[in-house]
Amino acid sequence: MSKVWFITGSSRGLGRCFVEAALSRGDRVAATARSVERLQDLVITYGDAVLPLAMDVTDRAAVGAAVQRAKEHFGRLDVVVNNAGYAQIGAIEELTGQELREQLETNLFGALWVVQAVLPHLREQRAGHIVQLSSAAGLMAMPLGGAYHVSKWGVEALNEALAQEVAEFGIKVTLVEPAGFATRDGKNPDPLANGHMAQTNPAYDGLRQRLAAVMSKQPSGDPAAAAQALLKIVDADNPPLRVLFGQGFYPMLQQVYAERLQTWADWQELSAEAQGAR
Repeated sequence: MSKVWFITGSSRGLGRCFVEAALSRGDRVAATARSVERLQDLVITYGDAVLPLAMDVTDRAAVGAAVQRAKEHFGRLDVVVNNAGYAQIGAIEELTGQELREQLETNLFGALWVVQAVLPHLREQRAGHIVQLSSAAGLMAMPLGGAYHVSKWGVEALNEALAQEVAEFGIKVTLVEPAGFATRDGKNPDPLANGHMAQTNPAYDGLRQRLAAVMSKQPSGDPAAAAQALLKIVDADNPPLRVLFGQGFYPMLQQVYAERLQTWADWQELSAEAQGAR
């Protein structure tokens, strides 16, 4: 049976590939973007199967209106993909309060507004699947990405709690944690050279150079392959709460989690003292 999707950030990158993969197999999609001009070719190809909706995820009222429009148009919602977002880059000392607030408004609060708008419909159906695009950056932190990490660690916690709250209603939740994907001209987006950059402090120039050398060695994933993988997740009877897309960060994550466990173990005696245990 075909599914009805609601996908944010649909005009480019992974979001666009998710839309195309769903439509190409006969599903229907409410595709949202701040500007729907880039979606018009999909309307020409797929007709009424795609509903382009102009929407900024930071506008809570607009999100609610778009979700209601999609529900009225298609009659139900089966898969909701929170994909819209961006990366704010800068050392903690370099960030302005406004830059951090805007990062959270899009990546965290934008995701929250979508979830809150769709939940009444999914609960009524007693079915549905919410897919949150997180990142390997939601599982560990690296220098110069503090704002982005805060937002992605936030959506990790938000959706882990959400999964436990809505399971009794038949609603599934999956956090997709991509590594690097070739979403711009066949190349990985370089967050240190493109997009949202804080005003730089020369004290961190050496760190920027070292990190750029590390990031340049990360393998590029194929967005079309990621879209096919997402289809398997939403079709699964028992989808995962978390899944990595790409293997580039897996060894690093293994090391990070092993070090965390070891540190807690090494300091257990102090932990007991802090509780007043004897």
